[in-house]
Amino acid sequence: MNATEKRNRVAQWAFDTRPVLLRFHLWLEDVEVERAQTEPVSNYTFAPRGIARCLAMTSAATALGTRLFGEFGAGQGADKNTYNQVKKAADAISAYVMSEGLWHLTRTLPENHAIMVSLGEGLMPKAGETPEMGANPLLGFGRVYARPEVARTVDRAVRRLLNEPDYRFDNFFEGLRARGITVWGAAVDTLENTSRFAEGRETGPMSVLHLFDSPLTVPRPYESYMGCLTVPERVARLAEERSLLLDYATPRAQVLDAIRLAYPGIRSEHVHVWTLGGRSRVKRLSRLWAEWQSLGAHLVEDGWRSPKGVPVFTDSGSYAPTFLVGDWQDEHGATHVFLVDGYAATAEALQAASLSEVLDVDATMAVFSPRFELTHDAEYRLMKLSPEAPDFRARLAELFGGAAIDDERVAYYAAVIHDATAANMPLDKRVVRADDFLPQKHWRTLAATGYMCEDPYTGTPGVERLADDRWRVTTQLATRHAQSRITFTFRLMESLEQARLVFSPLLVRAMNGADWTRRAVKVSDSGRIRNELQTMITQGLEHDGERIRVHFDQVDERVIPREKQAVIRRVLEWYKANHPVWFEWLDIA
Repeated sequence: MNATEKRNRVAQWAFDTRPVLLRFHLWLEDVEVERAQTEPVSNYTFAPRGIARCLAMTSAATALGTRLFGEFGAGQGADKNTYNQVKKAADAISAYVMSEGLWHLTRTLPENHAIMVSLGEGLMPKAGETPEMGANPLLGFGRVYARPEVARTVDRAVRRLLNEPDYRFDNFFEGLRARGITVWGAAVDTLENTSRFAEGRETGPMSVLHLFDSPLTVPRPYESYMGCLTVPERVARLAEERSLLLDYATPRAQVLDAIRLAYPGIRSEHVHVWTLGGRSRVKRLSRLWAEWQSLGAHLVEDGWRSPKGVPVFTDSGSYAPTFLVGDWQDEHGATHVFLVDGYAATAEALQAASLSEVLDVDATMAVFSPRFELTHDAEYRLMKLSPEAPDFRARLAELFGGAAIDDERVAYYAAVIHDATAANMPLDKRVVRADDFLPQKHWRTLAATGYMCEDPYTGTPGVERLADDRWRVTTQLATRHAQSRITFTFRLMESLEQARLVFSPLLVRAMNGADWTRRAVKVSDSGRIRNELQTMITQGLEHDGERIRVHFDQVDERVIPREKQAVIRRVLEWYKANHPVWFEWLDIA
């Protein structure tokens, strides 16, 4: 490519992504595109070229802003409280940047279109985590991005979904279609591998956004876990041709038989099985680990080098390994196969499963509970029980080895199953596929990934510093039959300290000591603060029509310390008193 062609490409990308570049005060100096096909990804996707490129730019901005201003590595060696607050600060930055990018890019959506976040990861404490360890800021269910009138219409429908028992997803979906409104759904994890980010690990942290051409069939906030098995599509296809049932519920000996059918002569130790590891997963996964080990397969361990030559990790992150699922030959010509097994958080599991529409993989899932008290196979059976059945307690006791079950445990698991049912989780199926979360038989997805650190499964580099004000950020766009790796070179148009303000939520600035009374107030502050409240303290918000009432007594002080809650209260009271028209939607309990 000559100099003129290069300038033209940069200019076109700058024009297409100007809403995001302008929002974050970034100057685009260069764009490098590596395609797996001849044509651009936008030729294959349902989203217009400008939207697809803006999604890549939003992922890049999220990766850059989080890496620069999310206190990368500040939790290493810190006490537990500091470590947890570092994680929350990083999640707050990533969720804010992703949300702001989505808001600005949707100014260019077709007039009758909206993007709605259907699943997000970050609200629920993970295994063994107390509220101060988990419950991180997130972009969760019902967040709508569109032109104002369309957003208000979709918002009203979302409130009906949440509050009216007889108003179900079908009513929501068909009602909006009848009004000529197209809603695209999103599954979002703004900062995957948060713990690795806080510890300053050089591989793993990334932002992941999957955009679908319809909303997901999840009608309320939901976050739990899903069992997951992802194998090369070739294995699933040949198994189907031989009438062999191959999915998450299949005994792993039969899975290995199917792999040998697809790869005759493959050695068991050349079947590499990636699962999450660590002490917190022993109860849930030890039986699965033992099953694979008894078959002679290789359970991938921390530090094992992928074909890209980068050491992998198993302490977190079930999404990225999906890109390595497949086969390769080593230097001796021997065939190796890589697959992913175990479980993942709901949003992450669906994102990985929807890659079956992008990659040559077959992914099946099973709904799990949030607690880690049972083995993976017992979890599979647990979520198919009926709490209304007269033998529910007895059948639950069987899963726990026949021991007596106390009332608290019975009530807890009954509530877990009811919550999953209310969220439309497909509990009555043998296994779950990505198709079960989409209302139409034919669906499409566009996956946008921004890499904060190096990815061992694709070999993609993380954010690279060229100078204090110049940075390289690599992203990936993927859809059916098309993938592109896009590397942006940015120049910050402000000093690092000013750029920190550009990438930081207003409430975070205030909590860090900035004087909110001395900055110029804009009408957009109203929407930004509303957005930040929904991202940071969801558990303390009461929605009443267009209004939001903030209950600070419902915000766990282990999640946000009391002194910081007091700052947020003063900020809200000041805005409410000095700009009552713009903040008419706000009530403080």
